[in-house]
Amino acid sequence: MKALAALFMRDVRIAMRAGGGASVAVLFFLIVVTLTPFAVGPDLPLLKRIGPAMLWIGALLASLLALDRLLAADRDDGSLDLLGMTAMPLELAVAVKGLAHWLTTGLPLAIAAPLFALFLNVDGSAGFAVALTLLAGTPALTFFGLIGAALTVTLRRGGLLLSVLVLPLTIPVLIFGVAASNAAIAGPLDFGTPFTILCALSLISFVIGPFAAAMALRHGQE
Repeated sequence: MKALAALFMRDVRIAMRAGGGASVAVLFFLIVVTLTPFAVGPDLPLLKRIGPAMLWIGALLASLLALDRLLAADRDDGSLDLLGMTAMPLELAVAVKGLAHWLTTGLPLAIAAPLFALFLNVDGSAGFAVALTLLAGTPALTFFGLIGAALTVTLRRGGLLLSVLVLPLTIPVLIFGVAASNAAIAGPLDFGTPFTILCALSLISFVIGPFAAAMALRHGQE
């Protein structure tokens, strides 16, 4: 447990110190949200209607922004090889790295969502509903992205391929995240059904992601 805790704190410090964590992701999120009104025009009802979808798309793209450095930095400095040779299960090590990535990327996006929702004419209570769906769904974006990061870690300039691999896995998360947000704002669907499915997707990704990523890393080291 001490080794896992040390690995977690190390990844959090590196993400914050390297500028690839909360600040860059939130800034990119803000840019996407800010550009939307310029693209669709000053139609406030339209902005309110598409607001949850644009917030989710912005969060998805922002979370993908830092995925290529999730494991690549450890490969470059040799830490990834050391993790494979220690007594620590590689699945647990990868899960801890994914958790640290979500804490420095996904969680700040969910916290910033209510403020950024105001740019899209989404009021305070609706913005907090969208933030709640992001809080439940961004772990799935991280741990599904972990699989793509492990598959492309040995490739040079694998960032584009990483996005191509991960985006299809995130489509269900996007669908149910937007559905839950729209249900909380306007209905007519019940908020609980899509939100429960969204939570289930995050739990499934937390189980599948580390094991699939560890298998991909072991295969890449052979």
